[in-house]
Formats: sequence, structure tokens, C-alpha cells
Amino acid sequence: MTPPASLLLLLLLGLSRAHSEVQEDEEEDADVEITTRILTSNNGSSEILLEGDMTAPRTRNAMFCYSNNCLWMKASNGLVMIPFTVSSEFPSWERRKIDLAMQSFHSSTCLRFVPRQSEYDYISVENRDGCFSSLGRVGGRQVLSLNRRGCMYHGIIQHEINHALGFQHEQTRSDRDQYVRINWENINPQMAYNFHQQRTNNLNTPYDYSSIMHYGRTAFSIQYGRDSITPIPDPNVQIGQRKGMSRMDITRINRLYGC
Repeated sequence: MTPPASLLLLLLLGLSRAHSEVQEDEEEDADVEITTRILTSNNGSSEILLEGDMTAPRTRNAMFCYSNNCLWMKASNGLVMIPFTVSSEFPSWERRKIDLAMQSFHSSTCLRFVPRQSEYDYISVENRDGCFSSLGRVGGRQVLSLNRRGCMYHGIIQHEINHALGFQHEQTRSDRDQYVRINWENINPQMAYNFHQQRTNNLNTPYDYSSIMHYGRTAFSIQYGRDSITPIPDPNVQIGQRKGMSRMDITRINRLYGC
């Protein structure tokens, strides 16, 4: 039986609207720096988050992802298989966005995100209160939150996945003071802990201003227009990302996981 013309029209309008929303998201992505979106979405979150979007570790040492204990395991075929589930709260077009972000790792690294069967360790993508993730593999079910009202952007999904892989924010690197100046006077003292340097494994790679893991220059600023981070020696260098992973982000994944 042929559907009535009015029903076909509604279906077409719905598809057109969904396509338009995706296009608008991508256009906005080019204008707003990724971590600015993340911090805006997480403002007022009920979660306890470190550096704006990382869940507090179960143990103190979990913040230092040095050993294989916090990495996802490589299979005998040389691929790193990472099981995941996606909450049914996400409609099909948002699940497609999540799939596309995960697949972007497949083409340039040895990582493979695979639907969970019965594996004990896995990533559970959920619609929680903000955009956030654990640091590295923590064991068992670990939540990677993508709030539907603020986190459904390609770059944000990649950013949170990178945390789940074991990567911290670029501006907390152990050598960051050679490349950026932290303007403590422009940062709320209660938020200053978000800029503490970490004992990071830099994998013999240069500092990357364009890393998807780098904060924008006004992150946690006390007032609009005041920079919390200034690149040095050239203060005009763009920091942060608006689209997706940089070449160095991909290089680091391959080095960390021996791809």
C-alpha cells in the first residue's frame, strides 16, 4: 500500500531538518574552539571533573598514564580492539556521529572500536551531565559522556576518546612553560588547579599548539577578553582546535600504542 502524500512529505521534511542540523553543527564547529564548547557544556555539571572534563581517578597514580596498565590491549594481529556500547538515548543520527568519530581513528591508527560482546573492559557512551571521560583504560565499564545538548560535535567526541586512550591536555605537559604562559592573574583561584603541570609522557614529540587536546586561550578566565593562556614567544599563534585531531595527535596515538 502506497503511503499518503502527506506522510511522505513529513518524512522528507524530517530528513531535511536532520541534515540541516548536522550541517549547522559542522559550520559552528569551525567558529568555536572545541574545548570552549566542552567547558561551556560542563559549566555547572554535577560531576566531579578534573581539568574541566576528566573524571576523578580511582587512585592517585591513575592520573599518570605511563605503564601498560592504563592502555587498551593489543591483539595478536597488531590491532588495539576497544569494545564500546552506546546508550539508546541517542537517536540514529547522533549514533552515526559517534560512529564517524570512532572510524576516524581506524583510517590512521591501529585502533579499532568494536561493539561490545561480553568483554569486561569497555567504553560506555552515555548522555550524562556534560562532556567527559576517564583517563585511559580504568577497568570494567567506563563512562564517556556526550551530553546531547552540548557535546555532539565531531571534535568533542574525538577529544573525549583521546582522554579514554590515555592522553591529557596539551597545556598541562611537563614542558609547557617553554611554549605557553599561564596568566594566573586572569584565572579564578578556585580553578587554578586545572592548569597544574603533570608528569606527562610526551613521546618525544614537539609541543602542539593545534592539538585537539589543547585548551583555548580563554579557558577558565575570570572575565571575557582576558587570556588565561598566551603562546610564547609569539602571542598570536592560534591555540586549540576547531575541527578535529592534528597530525601530531595521530602520531602520538601511533607511538603510544605501537602502531
